[in-house]
Amino acid sequence: MADPRRRRKRAPASQDAAQSPPFITRTAPVHDILSDEQAVAIEEAAEDILEKVGVEVRHEPSLQLLKAAGCRVDGERVTFERGFCRRLVKENAPSEFVQHARNPEKSVRIGGDAMVLVPVYGPPFVAASDIERRYGTLDDFNNFVRLAHMSPELHHTGGPICEPTDIPVPKRHLDMNYGHLALSDKCFMGAVTSKERAEDTITMCEIVFGKEFVANNCVVAALINLNSPLVLDETMLDAAHVYAAAGQATVITPFMIAGASSPTTVAGLVAQSLAETLAGMAITQLVRPGAPVVFGFMMLGMSMRSGSPIRYDETWKSMLVAGQLARRLGVPYRCGGSSSNSKLPDAQSGWEGAMYLLYSMLAGANFLIHATGTLEAGLVANFDKFLIDCDMLGAASRMMSGVDTSVDALAFDAIAEVGPAGNFLSCAHTMARYKSVFYQPSNADGESFEQWTAAGGLDSAERAAKRRQDMLASYQAPPLPAGIDQALRAFMDARRAVLPDSFA
Repeated sequence: MADPRRRRKRAPASQDAAQSPPFITRTAPVHDILSDEQAVAIEEAAEDILEKVGVEVRHEPSLQLLKAAGCRVDGERVTFERGFCRRLVKENAPSEFVQHARNPEKSVRIGGDAMVLVPVYGPPFVAASDIERRYGTLDDFNNFVRLAHMSPELHHTGGPICEPTDIPVPKRHLDMNYGHLALSDKCFMGAVTSKERAEDTITMCEIVFGKEFVANNCVVAALINLNSPLVLDETMLDAAHVYAAAGQATVITPFMIAGASSPTTVAGLVAQSLAETLAGMAITQLVRPGAPVVFGFMMLGMSMRSGSPIRYDETWKSMLVAGQLARRLGVPYRCGGSSSNSKLPDAQSGWEGAMYLLYSMLAGANFLIHATGTLEAGLVANFDKFLIDCDMLGAASRMMSGVDTSVDALAFDAIAEVGPAGNFLSCAHTMARYKSVFYQPSNADGESFEQWTAAGGLDSAERAAKRRQDMLASYQAPPLPAGIDQALRAFMDARRAVLPDSFA
């Protein structure tokens, strides 16, 4: 049984969620790595790709839209008039937008100076110090949603935080949507693996938010991964059409693996990624002008010895470049995370995740998927790392707020009050701030060696496991009106009755 004193000590960290800002408002500057000349060179290279090489669009409705818009369509190969995609996006796509949460106080702004932190997305496996690596289940998924809901450092519960592999593939999106909508009142991401699953997501949102509200507001975001090099496939475009037509947000993200699905050079791979992203975003604006869309960027290096993915120097440079290009285009930007190739939440996972997060923030990320919990380059959602990363996110979020130089912050009166050789500990200025002036991590240990030893000498992962148990034991679901819950369950039952029980 958990120590009740420990539970009382730990509980405020989860209770603070309602008091924490629903997203980060950045005042710290971003980093432009390119000169204007370099940025223009990459943009022009992307236009060369769109005009002279084109993209393969494996989706008849999109081909029809592009043909009607005057693009050159030869079978599934589409080439574009120079500047066509860029003009379409700049003239129609919003520079920022609000995604509404079930709890209006937790709605987030995406774009501009706002940054939204989102959990790990899509791994088939789960692990922890007390859980041997295995395939994820619905219980695991729901527990991750509960933890995301209770973690004030996270602004969003994301999408498939882990795959619930104990649920048939055609039906699991229903359970995941329900978990996001019922177990949390933060924003979430919807299903994208078929047109029908995207439509089911919209219907479930209409049950919760109301049809009229959904018709006029963004309540769900969807990750649309493009198949690099230069392929926009049917499954992803089916989903993109559903969400864009409904006025919901799409995060258009090519998946660049340098040396495999893109060139190895930063300039070449970003030019290709920009071309693919522009094509995908342009299609959303042809479906519904003004539909919210996010410029997504995901790049992995590849070990030339083993073929395994790596996220080091060129990845970080690429994120900075893509962020600068997104700002020039005038749309919200998605990149990065705190992912690691490590198999455990060890020193490697710590430094890799920290560096990845640092450059994501310097790149100006507005929507940061994989902000917490990712190991094995995205194959594993680790419960321990999920909570360890939350400490890092909280500290990094404070860094994004810049420096207060107001009269009160300059503290002249306090300095005068204390005077030479005095002590600031008990002065009014300190007493008014001592509870919040410094970031207080929930999992990291800052006690003396003797105190740490007396408490059991636990490492970070062991402390995170205990914290997870305490948090889940104290979890309380946010209220969901009984009529809405019944309507969600009835819809899910009706859909399950006609969907196959396939695990392929």
